[in-house]
Amino acid sequence: MALPSAWNVGILFLSVLGLLSMRLVGAGQDSGSVIPAESRPCVDCHAFEFMQRALQDLKKTAYNLDTR
Repeated sequence: MALPSAWNVGILFLSVLGLLSMRLVGAGQDSGSVIPAESRPCVDCHAFEFMQRALQDLKKTAYNLDTR
């Protein structure tokens, strides 16, 4: 009987790992309440809000350094 090549074993390992990770992700999404997509802000909106807050923090820090 021929031994499986390292390539075949690697593909099998990645397949099993992928299936297990999909199950873990699916289990994590089942808990909690579901927010409809219409009421959730888009990713770009989150990024924009984050950048606005970061800019405000930088302005406050610059002002505090200037006043010292």
